[in-house]
Amino acid sequence: MGKLYIVPTPIGNLEDMTFRAIKVLKEADLILAEDTRTSGKLMKHFEIATHMQSHHMHNEHKTVENIIGRLKGGETIALISDAGTPAISDPGFLLTRACVENGIDVECLPGPTAFVPALVNSGLPNDKFVFEGFLPDKKGRQTRFLALAEETRTMIFYVSPHKLVKTLTEFIQYFGDTRPVSVSRELSKLHEETVRGTATEVLEHFTKKEPRGEIVVIVGGKVEEKRRRESDTNS
Repeated sequence: MGKLYIVPTPIGNLEDMTFRAIKVLKEADLILAEDTRTSGKLMKHFEIATHMQSHHMHNEHKTVENIIGRLKGGETIALISDAGTPAISDPGFLLTRACVENGIDVECLPGPTAFVPALVNSGLPNDKFVFEGFLPDKKGRQTRFLALAEETRTMIFYVSPHKLVKTLTEFIQYFGDTRPVSVSRELSKLHEETVRGTATEVLEHFTKKEPRGEIVVIVGGKVEEKRRRESDTNS
């Protein structure tokens, strides 16, 4: 049996690449990449010559069987996404599950993932949290918001820049205008920024300043909104 390595790659700053990740990618028989053109730049920077094969959300159902066959044949295969840790709102789950079902060893290296620094930067409670990733575009979106309105834990969302203002507006509609929100964008990059405040304050900021780049939104749970209101009353 071979082995599947899940290898996180930098979300922005290339210096966040680990020595171990480079070693695994250099020694693997094959690298599965979400976009070989994007990953090609990373491979060139770290002088990694291992052959790459495309593995993304549009073809992963078709390629899993072949990859499992190669792993059963004794190959070592590394899976990477365009940025961050594979399977976190990126391809990887289907292949990992198939490996587990076939008794193939899987090892995930520690490394970058965007929501962790965004959560820590937010200043909101991080002892308990729920990762929501990308919200549904249309079907099920309202249902999801109604369910999350009662969530007491800190919530984490990935939001596209062109949908940020709409999403913040929906936060006000379903969670209330005083719900604490933190928006982190371009984490680890040159123009990294974190904007914190109530949902209304953060919406006002990004209504005036067009949001750009990769964005993670942290929203305080229902308990945190109550705590904030009590704090404002006491002050």
